[in-house]
Amino acid sequence: MKRALIAGAAAVAIMSSSQAFAQAVAVEISPEQRTTIRQYVVQQRVKPATISGEVRVGGTLPTDVELVAVPSDWGPGLNRYRYVYWNDRVVLVEPGNRRIVHVID
Repeated sequence: MKRALIAGAAAVAIMSSSQAFAQAVAVEISPEQRTTIRQYVVQQRVKPATISGEVRVGGTLPTDVELVAVPSDWGPGLNRYRYVYWNDRVVLVEPGNRRIVHVID
């Protein structure tokens, strides 16, 4: 019985640490990509979103915030995300769960 409890506790600890690791994985954006993204939002006059609450990596956006598809010219690997322009920042979001993965200043 004790072995089963210890094994169960170990499994929970491993699952918890792997979830924390998965959440901590950052999206890498090069300085060139940052420049391209900033130029895009200025040139296209992207309308800023209104977001109430805290906006930070790991947080989620409310369902009333409209997510926009990432243009292909932002670079490889980013097209799987959506974005919003908020407070002079581009916020990259996983579309399935609306989790914020990167905030570009």
